[in-house]
Amino acid sequence: MRKYEHTIKFTLLAAVIVFLYGFAAHRNSLKESKEIKVIFENGDNLFVSYETVNKLLIQNLEANKYQSKENLNLNNLEQFLRNNEMIENAEIFLTISGELGAIITQRTPVLRVANETETYYYDKLGIKMPLSDNYSARVPITSDIISGHGEIDIIRLSNIIKNDEFLRKQIIGIDQMPNSKNNQFELKTRVGDQKIIFGDLSRMEEKIAKLKVFYQKMMLDSTIKDYKTINLKFHNQIVCEK
Repeated sequence: MRKYEHTIKFTLLAAVIVFLYGFAAHRNSLKESKEIKVIFENGDNLFVSYETVNKLLIQNLEANKYQSKENLNLNNLEQFLRNNEMIENAEIFLTISGELGAIITQRTPVLRVANETETYYYDKLGIKMPLSDNYSARVPITSDIISGHGEIDIIRLSNIIKNDEFLRKQIIGIDQMPNSKNNQFELKTRVGDQKIIFGDLSRMEEKIAKLKVFYQKMMLDSTIKDYKTINLKFHNQIVCEK
């Protein structure tokens, strides 16, 4: 029996080593990732925090804890994140070391709706998104109840304001003109507190160019506060009311 004792011990030791190695490898493939690499593609994490994305992914991993990371359906993880109202797009990847990473594109608000019934943002794609506890976007506000084709036009106008440096700084509100047959809009200003009668979205480039020239002149003359309304609806002229 003694002559086999050494062989038996060696075999048992080898079996234990193989078991421990396999167990460690299995645990490593299933372990929760505490430091998921999160990249925000469009700037700072204003509306969705690193912690929120990390928590969402870990919750999903916990629901699939018997599945190794290598066999995870990354498309399902991406869709899981896209279901968040603050996230426009998400791409999930695995690093060389086997850790999860996420590239997040947040929604970009262009208009805030605040009326008697509800308060929310519209993003640049015209999708509603809730207000955030983390950050308040500096975008124009409307108190209108928006529907139908008016929704398309006001989002289009909001995108133009968002993408123009002068308008982005100066326009703080957009309202639909009362009793107008077509979708016509009035703009509220930050400096001077004027009401800009913009009208419909025809000849937008012309209207915006006229407005910029007018403001440059009025700023130089320091007379901008003398005007109550600025009407851009007429061709080749601006009609103002003092």
